[in-house]
Amino acid sequence: MKINRILGLDIGHKRIGIAISDPTGTIATGLEVIEVDSKIDVFVYLKKIITIHRVSKIVMGLPKSMDGSLGKSAKKIMEFGKKLKVNIPECKIDYFDERLSTKEALRTLISADVSRKKRKIVIDKVSAVIILQSYLDLHKQIDVAEEV
Repeated sequence: MKINRILGLDIGHKRIGIAISDPTGTIATGLEVIEVDSKIDVFVYLKKIITIHRVSKIVMGLPKSMDGSLGKSAKKIMEFGKKLKVNIPECKIDYFDERLSTKEALRTLISADVSRKKRKIVIDKVSAVIILQSYLDLHKQIDVAEEV
């Protein structure tokens, strides 16, 4: 059984949605949203979360184009990942294709009858959960296939 958790990040222009796995790496749960332009140092703040929750890996959503290529946003995410690795070298960093995760999060929130105002506040956290849960599900399938 895994002891360390995985942190999922949905990095946007204004906010970073954060999700975390349970210790077994099975379930993703929304943790919080950080305002990018706030006065806090994002890397120091993430390091604190990583220490408190015993995180061993960070999964960042990578917004690929529909044809699979890396656009401007994806390159910014990868630059952020490089800075993250310098600031938090103890964590492995992985990227996960996040195409349509925000649309899926929006659909989920609308179907749950969440108000437009509230959706704006939580959509990044929900997107981070979708990214991390998709990553966890994929890796569980790979683990099961390797056992067979």
